[in-house]
Amino acid sequence: MRAVLVVNPQATATTPGGRDVLAHALASEVKLDVVETDYRGHALAVARTAARDDIDLVVAHGGDGTVNEVVNGLLADTAGRAGARSVPMLGVVPGGSANVFARALGLPRDPVEATHRLLHAIEERRGRQVGLGIANDRWFTFNAGLGWDADVVAGVDRRRGKRTSPTLYMRTALASYLRPPLGRPALTVRVPGAEPDEVRTAFISNTDPWSYLGSRPVHLNTDCSFDTGLGLFALRSLGLPSVLRHLRQALRPNSKHRGRRLLRHDDLEIVRIDAEEPVNFQVDGDLVGRRTSVEFISVPNALTVAV
Repeated sequence: MRAVLVVNPQATATTPGGRDVLAHALASEVKLDVVETDYRGHALAVARTAARDDIDLVVAHGGDGTVNEVVNGLLADTAGRAGARSVPMLGVVPGGSANVFARALGLPRDPVEATHRLLHAIEERRGRQVGLGIANDRWFTFNAGLGWDADVVAGVDRRRGKRTSPTLYMRTALASYLRPPLGRPALTVRVPGAEPDEVRTAFISNTDPWSYLGSRPVHLNTDCSFDTGLGLFALRSLGLPSVLRHLRQALRPNSKHRGRRLLRHDDLEIVRIDAEEPVNFQVDGDLVGRRTSVEFISVPNALTVAV
């Protein structure tokens, strides 16, 4: 088996020592190449080359941003179609601060434990097919969003010199709520079988939890998983009572959100969101830019992950 290990040395929990241990362990089981990323988009380029070279396994060691880049590289030539049998298997060893995708898969947060889990999966040729989402031309593994959600990501992105933490996200969320950087333009949501609906912010989920606040999972669409379609959670108003109600519900396990201002759907094959003017757009916690229209599509069995 041929494999490539993609390491983001800037990720929160990656260290040179941990990288060496991981590389040594993998090299005992596979023919391994190790690449450390130097710039944004580097992991995507490495994974795309690996897929074109018929590499068997690509391991991402970093945070959710690194995983997202590797996934987009692996699936770059599939034109948005399911490619579980035609692309390398993905391995993940968490090295970031949130590691939402890895945790949603049930992988250990500790890199050493995750390495042992990966080695067993390689030895037993064990993998799990997972469904993913694609937003316009960008794949995402666990969530995407337009509006307030993406404004928060943009705010955190401007503070990349600081160590990300739940406190930083909470401060940025509050600042973005009180002073939305792009205002609150209306978003028009279109889903099959329903009339268009106007909202102020929209969250798209590919699994549950939607994300984590430190050790606490944040639940928006609890019926969403890697084996179902996409979840939509959107608010028609960002009034304080409504926001606080849904925040409390989101922090409860197995919570079922209810509210007059809520637009919620599960297991969607497609969602289209149009904005009156450009709004921030994020996928997997990474700011993509500003968009006036995004189409989200669920792609079942898009990738095989070593678990």
